[in-house]
Amino acid sequence: MNHEHRQTPCRPNPATFFALWPDDATRGQLAAHANQWIWPSGCARYAAADWHATLHFIGDVATDKAEAIAACAVVPFRPFELVLDQPRLWPHGLAVLCAAEVPVALRALHERLGQALRGLDLALDPRPYVPHVTLARHAAAAIAPAVLAPVRWSVRDFTLVLSTGLKAPRYRVIRQYQ
Repeated sequence: MNHEHRQTPCRPNPATFFALWPDDATRGQLAAHANQWIWPSGCARYAAADWHATLHFIGDVATDKAEAIAACAVVPFRPFELVLDQPRLWPHGLAVLCAAEVPVALRALHERLGQALRGLDLALDPRPYVPHVTLARHAAAAIAPAVLAPVRWSVRDFTLVLSTGLKAPRYRVIRQYQ
């Protein structure tokens, strides 16, 4: 799980995080999946442009640390396929799509970025890493599809992202890594 889901949706101060950012083909698969859910009224669905899988949530960053964070992400990276095949309702009304298995290359990327962030004396989430895409908030009564075509995501890069503090767009990619 990742901290950005515990934050207020429209933050007064921007937060920074590393994430997998889907390409158009993956975003199309996610949209097809999200449209199969039965969403309750009052549910706040995430816009397709905001879908991502967080690698590490960093939080509010002082300007003088921003460049160090951007530079620390130059780590070995191997492309991989992430299969999102587990629709879940998490506490606090989050509807997410998770991966049953974490690819070895994703686990390695997560660990390398974590080591780099610890080297900058940044705190990391101590919970086990669970790759997921958040589809909606306030969705405790949502009903996931009974039959699911897995979302197959060919991950070719990862990103450094800034939370805008706005309702739309919620996030802005500030750097891409391959």
